[in-house]
Amino acid sequence: MSSTEPTMTILVYSDDRTTREQVRLAVGRRPAADLPKVEFVEVATHAAVIRRLDAGGIDVAVLDGEAVPSGGMGLARTIKEEIYNAPPVLVLIGRPQDAWLATWSRAESVVSHPLDPIAVASAVADLMRRRSAGVAATS
Repeated sequence: MSSTEPTMTILVYSDDRTTREQVRLAVGRRPAADLPKVEFVEVATHAAVIRRLDAGGIDVAVLDGEAVPSGGMGLARTIKEEIYNAPPVLVLIGRPQDAWLATWSRAESVVSHPLDPIAVASAVADLMRRRSAGVAATS
């Protein structure tokens, strides 16, 4: 038996440090009992997101649709088109009415501001399960 517990890595993108912190606090160390612990990678620029995803090892991406100058919805679409085996994406949107834009972005999940910690944790947990199932299916 290994002494190290498995983890999954969540990338959190926002130009707003407070938004990144809200996501981290909502998800916590483990968003659900059936999932491994999480590690966070926080980034504040479009270039940093692409660089980190190109390096691999990201299981879920949480992108702030309200980030400037590069919003998370456009970034999500870019990721899905350009990153091989891109992780599932949660986009944080400004208003519930913007959910259709998240569909255009090819994000698997959306949560609207103001962020509800339970909704964020639930969405991330669902995406972690999808990623685990996808990785298991391709192994």
